[in-house]
Amino acid sequence: MSSFAEAPAGDAAKGAKIFKTKCAQCHVAEKGGGHKQGPNLGGLFGRLSGTTAGFSFSKANIDAKVTWDETTLYDYLLNPKKYMPGTKMVFAGLKKPQERADLIAYMKEATA
Repeated sequence: MSSFAEAPAGDAAKGAKIFKTKCAQCHVAEKGGGHKQGPNLGGLFGRLSGTTAGFSFSKANIDAKVTWDETTLYDYLLNPKKYMPGTKMVFAGLKKPQERADLIAYMKEATA
């Protein structure tokens, strides 16, 4: 599974559990929530990397100019530091395609 186009169908309920255990300590998914160690992810899809108001992003995140969508998130979540060298995000990534697809399915709902 090298691309989102080849990824399995995502399960948002399973993705919610993944978010809770692997993401929620640093991120809030819902619009209007505060920032934690990482930025609030509300309105993530279609947004340019490094542009969430009120959060101090790394130069790498700002300069990457990634537009977040299913494809870019799928690739990013595999290995954030490889996808965006210099990012402050300490998360090692999700190696399993199904987990990435599930998390993305949840995030599409939760961050809308």
